[in-house]
Amino acid sequence: MSDWMTLLEVGGPLAAFGGGAAYTRARHSGVCWSTVGLPLSTVRLLGSYGSVMEACGLTVQPSRLRAFAVKATTRREVRPVPPRRGIIRPTSTGLRLRLRLAPGQEPADVAASAERLRHAWGVHAVYVKDVKPGVVELRLVGFDVLRDVRMRRKAGGGPLKVPVALREDATAFVRDYRAVPHQLTLGATLSGKSMYLRHLVTGLARQPVALLGIDCKRGVELAPFAARLSALAIDPEQAAELLPVLIKEMEDRYDLIKTRQGISPGTPAGDITSDIWGLPEGERPVPDVLFVDEVAELFLVATKKDEERRDEMVTQLIRLAQLGRAAGIYLEVCGQRFGAELGKGATMLRAQLTGRVCHRVNDEASAKMALGDIAPEAVMAACAIAPERPGLAVAGDTSGGWSRIRTPYLSLGDAARICRESAHLTPELAALEPFRPELPAGPAVTPAPVVRPVPVTD
Repeated sequence: MSDWMTLLEVGGPLAAFGGGAAYTRARHSGVCWSTVGLPLSTVRLLGSYGSVMEACGLTVQPSRLRAFAVKATTRREVRPVPPRRGIIRPTSTGLRLRLRLAPGQEPADVAASAERLRHAWGVHAVYVKDVKPGVVELRLVGFDVLRDVRMRRKAGGGPLKVPVALREDATAFVRDYRAVPHQLTLGATLSGKSMYLRHLVTGLARQPVALLGIDCKRGVELAPFAARLSALAIDPEQAAELLPVLIKEMEDRYDLIKTRQGISPGTPAGDITSDIWGLPEGERPVPDVLFVDEVAELFLVATKKDEERRDEMVTQLIRLAQLGRAAGIYLEVCGQRFGAELGKGATMLRAQLTGRVCHRVNDEASAKMALGDIAPEAVMAACAIAPERPGLAVAGDTSGGWSRIRTPYLSLGDAARICRESAHLTPELAALEPFRPELPAGPAVTPAPVVRPVPVTD
């Protein structure tokens, strides 16, 4: 009996400790990493750095001078030397350290061994970044940061920059409209595409930017942000009226740039510009960001008249994508499905959309349409997204690079509240005034009854 009591006294606390550790690791990965994973991984890295590098084939023969010094001072066997390691810098999600490559090595050699390094040092993932010639940075991620996304407070925002998601290497995915003016975002129902759109709208709502929307689902996606929108079209008929106004606005801005250029023999080089960002701040038009939700609805036709309208709208979208950047007009095209079968102009429009974000889609053809022309190897990664992880997506650009990202949760109510609080930043644009959405009337508030004090008598 006493042996059983002793076993229960010892085993009970151990089981409770193990269960608590498992719960902390599952629910609070950051805390578990800071308290347990970080010290263990640091010890593994320091204790096995040389042997791991040698096993990965990342060591080189020492120089003759070094070999002579080793033999003269220690009389030990001269062994291959690993890349010189820098200071280990711990972070809230992992470790960072820089390696100075030996002559003859390249960053691709280290990147090819990333999976081996991950297992050797007991971390979730290892990423290699080329810092400068001869120097690479190893970014060790201690846990799956995309399981419970937590954005940093300082995530690299700025003018026309929105930190909208978290990359799998624990860095922020920033939507920079100055660098990537137009983007195609695809995603099936419940894939997290709407969440991605909310973060873009709320991030831009706090900036001096005109937000415009085409939402062919009768406005159910963009109508909650009406307080911050300068224009909103809720069906193809209204979109056919809005797009020509944007084309006229773009042409007027080009006329302004041309007038301001005033290129003459005495014009200073700093005063010559080819886009609105070279104009003085007082003369610079406000940037416009056009959100097109369910773009496939603009391509669908039922009659001959609808086909003519469709061709005209697609042509106008292509013109905005081709010429809008210099005029400060940017496109954010979203949809569930996008393919060549939509009709004439679909492939041409896609070619002008530099950025690509592909959430979970229902068919491989949509993933190929989004990523196949810029990063073919990313197509399979997009097709492997599980329905249990809404918000997970694959982001790529025309440079050929791609990465997995995930958007944190943002409720529709919070997004609408941010837009209402930022309504004073909505610019007044006379040309877009007919398309300004009407704000719904607030709920009727019943005034509280007036309670009169009862006089007190002695």
